[in-house]
Amino acid sequence: MMKLKELKGVYPALITPFKKNGDIDEEGFRRNIDFVIEGGVAGIVPCGCTGEAATLRFEEQKKLLQIAVDQADRNRRKVPVIGGSGSNNTQEALELTQYAKDAGAAGAMLITPYYNKPMPAGQILHYRTIAAKAEMPIILYNVPGRTGTNMLPETVAELAKDEFIIGIKEASGNMEQVEKIIELTRGSKKKFTVLSGDDNITLPVMAMGGKGVVSVLANIMPKEMCAMVKYYDEGNHNKAIDLYYKIAPIMKAMFIETNPIPVKAAANMMGIAAGALRLPLTEMAPENQKKLKGLLDAYGVKTDGKAVAKKAAPVKAAVKASVKKARK
Repeated sequence: MMKLKELKGVYPALITPFKKNGDIDEEGFRRNIDFVIEGGVAGIVPCGCTGEAATLRFEEQKKLLQIAVDQADRNRRKVPVIGGSGSNNTQEALELTQYAKDAGAAGAMLITPYYNKPMPAGQILHYRTIAAKAEMPIILYNVPGRTGTNMLPETVAELAKDEFIIGIKEASGNMEQVEKIIELTRGSKKKFTVLSGDDNITLPVMAMGGKGVVSVLANIMPKEMCAMVKYYDEGNHNKAIDLYYKIAPIMKAMFIETNPIPVKAAANMMGIAAGALRLPLTEMAPENQKKLKGLLDAYGVKTDGKAVAKKAAPVKAAVKASVKKARK
């Protein structure tokens, strides 16, 4: 089991591939994990919004966590697994978080309770209850566009005092809020890290003091996302900006329809395991598929469905082939 020593770099919010009969494509999921790890990611995040957690059954979420930990441990370049274990039901979130810990995950990422729309006091009690009982590294996940409620900077700063709450995936899209969170947490003795929850504002967030991104695009372009973040972190800002503008059209195309519709469409085009979406999400509109394919082709990514081998073994050979063909 890989420990979560620090939050820094690129963490793909993994898609969940499905077979034609609707079951989880375990072999494809394992292959995808090796693909992103060999692409240079700092860790992986299964069972998040991009992984269609809202339509996964409890036992499926647990199975995916097991597979993710097992496959990450098998890879020659081991990375920590941060299990998506959030819920609007505190007891359910606690059960999933404890399961993630028992399965060997290095940390857990928990979305702000949705639908219930708890006040700040309820948000604080929700997270502190889980952190106190699970006793593992917890990453907050603020995405008001999905939850219907925003976790205020002051609430985040209060939670950051907890010994087990180590960071936040901030996906409000509000740069003023990102700045305030960092301002309120950067001077404390206990380290607290802000990760961008949106690919397209990764560099601005890092410029303010953030340390990386929980990424959608890294499912299909891990090498590029990792290079961009590494360039910026090492002070090669011009290289980071140049790469950003090179991949920005594809990055933005990941949200021309509800996530993860576009990223799964792109993955299918590239031969990365994705399969269908679970209702109520539906296949991408034909005109948007055409637009997306055009962007991938223009960038030089192979969209013949053969970028990644169809079998998980040998995984390393498949990864090397896909990186060589699609990442120049």
